[in-house]
Amino acid sequence: MSKTIVLAYSGGLDTSVILRWLKLKGFGVIAYIADVGQEEEFDAARARAAKIGADEVVISDLREEFVTDYIFPSICGNAVYEGRYLLGTALARPLIAREQTRIASSRGAQFVSHGATGKGNDQVRFELTFAALAPELKIYAPWKDPEFLARFQGRRDMIEFAQEQQIDIPVTLEKSYSTDENLMHKSYESGMLEDPMAIADKSIFTVCKHPTEAPDEEELIELQFQNGLPISLHEQSTKNETTGALQIFTRLNDLGRKHGIGRVDIVENRFVGIKSRGIYETPAGTILHVAHRDIEGIAMDVEVQRLRDMFAPKLAQIIYNGFWFSPEMDFLMAAVKKSQELIDGVVVVSLYKGRAMAVGRSSPSSLYNQELSSMDVAGGFDQTDSVGFININALRLKAHQLIVQNASKGGAERL
Repeated sequence: MSKTIVLAYSGGLDTSVILRWLKLKGFGVIAYIADVGQEEEFDAARARAAKIGADEVVISDLREEFVTDYIFPSICGNAVYEGRYLLGTALARPLIAREQTRIASSRGAQFVSHGATGKGNDQVRFELTFAALAPELKIYAPWKDPEFLARFQGRRDMIEFAQEQQIDIPVTLEKSYSTDENLMHKSYESGMLEDPMAIADKSIFTVCKHPTEAPDEEELIELQFQNGLPISLHEQSTKNETTGALQIFTRLNDLGRKHGIGRVDIVENRFVGIKSRGIYETPAGTILHVAHRDIEGIAMDVEVQRLRDMFAPKLAQIIYNGFWFSPEMDFLMAAVKKSQELIDGVVVVSLYKGRAMAVGRSSPSSLYNQELSSMDVAGGFDQTDSVGFININALRLKAHQLIVQNASKGGAERL
């Protein structure tokens, strides 16, 4: 093929239309499907892509790599965008784009393409990854192509094109929102959700039970960590034991779904300068975030924790904005990895009606001294030392107050 392009293909309306569009433009198309844990019939997607005209269909199972190399490091770095979003989509995009560059290299393709719009974050995440890992590749982004934009004003035009081209896509105009799904989360946005006051109907959600419909009994689980990473999961009620990164995360998703854990409804700031409303269901990620923060509380040095938490918002911003493969990301992740040394132990987590709460913890590298913390035992702590400690810390407060008083007195005299 003279012009070969690797298209990140989801099997939905947009990328199916783009696939046919590329064929009509004379490209040889490799339809690439990334398995990052979304609930999808991959055989059906493969057959659909081939029927539309793909010259080759590649399905890559990226689930294990997603958990170990993207989700876990993000949790260890306490990366939470704007204090609430656990970055499900943002974490998956650099992995998907990285695999896309691998496929392009192995197939000798000159182009890569994606179906992200020109208003959103994903276009940035895809294209910054391409630039960082394979700058020699040419990028075709249809939603920034004037010819494509002139042909497709919206969803209705795409459905009509699909019908004209006999593309079998099970979509209708009635669906009033869009979704993205992977192991970390499922997102819901656009359509009816663009009104920030519109309360989402329970019927749109497919991941977690609503907390009001979750079990009436709490469930206790134990997560064991080594160097900040979960290595085993024990369920107290059933005695079920789970090991292995992907297996642990998958089981936490099952438990979180059951108890309605991990749903947030927020308005966030996109990198391109637009505010957008998104709803996210992140069951396993929420449980793991709670447990990991708790084991750090007992096993991490206070100043290390404070420094890590100072740069955590910046780490989240870097991930959200698409700079996973960047010098600043390498720098911060090296610090995160160092911070996780000796973050070992077990956290007991209560799962109950939409909430995950740590209720017990122990660590072989614990910095917690029960006698020092006790209100009933001296434990080698001389309480009279606190007199000098307080006096020293009070010096600047006293000095400041004297300045305030003198300034007020001087102002009164001038009056």
